[in-house]
Amino acid sequence: MRILGCGEARPRAFIFPGRGSLLATVRRPWKISGSTDSPNSNLMAHAPKTSIILGTRGSELALTQTGMVTRLLQEQHPHLTIERKIIQTAGDKRPDLRFVDFGSGPDAAPDKGIFIKELEIALEAGEIDAAVHSLKDVPSDLGASFTLAAFLQRAAVEDVLITREPHDLKSLPKGARVGTSSVRRARQLKWLRPDIEIVEIRGNVPTRIKKVLGPDGLDAVMLAAAGLVRLGLINAAMSRIHIEAQTVHAWVLEADQFLPAAGQGAIAIETRAGDEATQTLIKTLNHAETALRVTAEREFLCAMHAGCQTPVGARTWITGGELHMAIRLFSEENPAAQPIELQHSESIHNPKALGAELARRIQSQA
Repeated sequence: MRILGCGEARPRAFIFPGRGSLLATVRRPWKISGSTDSPNSNLMAHAPKTSIILGTRGSELALTQTGMVTRLLQEQHPHLTIERKIIQTAGDKRPDLRFVDFGSGPDAAPDKGIFIKELEIALEAGEIDAAVHSLKDVPSDLGASFTLAAFLQRAAVEDVLITREPHDLKSLPKGARVGTSSVRRARQLKWLRPDIEIVEIRGNVPTRIKKVLGPDGLDAVMLAAAGLVRLGLINAAMSRIHIEAQTVHAWVLEADQFLPAAGQGAIAIETRAGDEATQTLIKTLNHAETALRVTAEREFLCAMHAGCQTPVGARTWITGGELHMAIRLFSEENPAAQPIELQHSESIHNPKALGAELARRIQSQA
């Protein structure tokens, strides 16, 4: 079976069977700016920009991450004027909806970036020059009008179990109620602890943490370590979280045991594909190792036509000159099926080949 490139037309979603130099060029549609295959690569260079408008969501985490980008830009370009513009996305406007509910109605698009669409509209209209995203919110098949110009150095990729009393995953009481909005986390939790009850939750990071407080609180919630660290909510030992004068407990799940989402812990900066002046500024922030790893992870998602409602975990790491990736993929059709688990390695110069090969191996098992 031929693996389609990320820019090619796609068939319907694949149904999975139940069964036991560092910086590489990243090609369209999620290329690093400056890629030689860009349709804009021959455009005349623009004069250096003296100002830039960064678009961001309005959550505390989004603003914190945009603040990180702002500081890095100021360090690299001291005379640059930087403006921030807050834009509400569909996901922000409807916190009452479950993620799956965004797939109903005339504007159904649960896997098409409910946290980025409005930012891209502003980009295309020229209202902003760049948009700051949590990378795991960005669809792998990015539109041809846009490019991911840089990835900041990745933070911790692990997931964190947050509880009222000190617990790890094994010691949670039988039938524990655990809150999450992630199908990946939910499926891994049920696979490891079938007795657990999954409760879907929405809201920003502090709101989700508070779900374990009070007499009727959940037994646990799961969140990404990166957000907790960036917001300064978790202690240095990664064992306690302080919120509103209360303390709850945290247990970090090792990434090789509980696989994170593709792109988890990474911040991406999106620009218009033809805006070379902005890309010249933004690409100075790019972190080479992070770019390599997320390139492989996103290529796997793209080749598998996987979206935010696909229950898949992916972990990458580098040893010597090798880039490694492990994936754990659950069936979307059969919750009782065992996940497919695969691992593969390629040269660090071939991150796309790594993701594509893992996708090929899975599709060959169909």
